[in-house]
Amino acid sequence: MTSINIGSTVPDFEVPSTGNKIIKLTEYLGKYLILYFYPKDNTSGCIQEGQGFRDLMEKFEALNAVILGVSRDTVRSHEGFKSKQQLPFDLLSDQDEKLCRAFAVIKTKNMYGRQVQGIERSTFLVGPDGRLVHEWRKVNVKIHSAEVLQALNKLKGN
Repeated sequence: MTSINIGSTVPDFEVPSTGNKIIKLTEYLGKYLILYFYPKDNTSGCIQEGQGFRDLMEKFEALNAVILGVSRDTVRSHEGFKSKQQLPFDLLSDQDEKLCRAFAVIKTKNMYGRQVQGIERSTFLVGPDGRLVHEWRKVNVKIHSAEVLQALNKLKGN
């Protein structure tokens, strides 16, 4: 599968999620969908990023936006992470990396002197029509959720 580009329609997907659900993209047509990919549950940057989206959740909802976090962790791990951080949105378990590969977020990284394949922290904004509107790669977790909110406000003419 080739990577999804700005302006192209995001193919439908089915991914297991917290809350014992299977999430499908088509469920979110008519809303803005924020898909944020992060490396690993319960790590400092991922905690900070999740909290940033959590803290701005009401503002995103007011703009007709849904937030979904994605990593390769298990649903069980996600359930604990979501509960501990009080995240008000679902986390998707992409253990087979189909979604990660579709969005080209699996990259070679250096960890402790060796190369490994991991998720490059990235976020994608899908429009109500199912087309990719915006993407962020190699994000700065301290300001990222505010950047996404600003871009969404601009899209909506606010």
